[in-house]
Amino acid sequence: MKFLKPVVIILLVVFVGIQFVPTERNQTDAVFETDFLLVNNTPKNVAVILQTSCYDCHSNNTVYPWYNKIQPAAWFLEDHITEGKKELNFSEWDTYSNRRKNSKLKSIMSQIRNDEMPLFTYTLIHRDAILSDVEKQSIIEYMKSVQDSL
Repeated sequence: MKFLKPVVIILLVVFVGIQFVPTERNQTDAVFETDFLLVNNTPKNVAVILQTSCYDCHSNNTVYPWYNKIQPAAWFLEDHITEGKKELNFSEWDTYSNRRKNSKLKSIMSQIRNDEMPLFTYTLIHRDAILSDVEKQSIIEYMKSVQDSL
């Protein structure tokens, strides 16, 4: 028991200490002219689905949950968002070449069809981000139409 008390104290001090390590927030009030929704004049029903299920990790404006200020969760979120934006950033959609857009559209459709996106770890907490079969079909059909217009 004597060993347990110092370990708990050290862990508590470390936990409190890491709360002072800042993270970079992925938030802006700017509406980007290159944003997917604007460039493609996306219908409202599809736009709402994308914003709810995709934009937190794949745009320049994340709506953060309450636990985003608690370390180490904030580090996990920051890393997850950074990786998501590397793969696809809807805010910068119109800066992509047509070839890259086509590739991203194929990937979006495939990942939605195969239930790879949104990630299970995201939908555990964000239950409203879970896509119904109808929503999946709406997104896939819309992405095909965007692909056809390239």
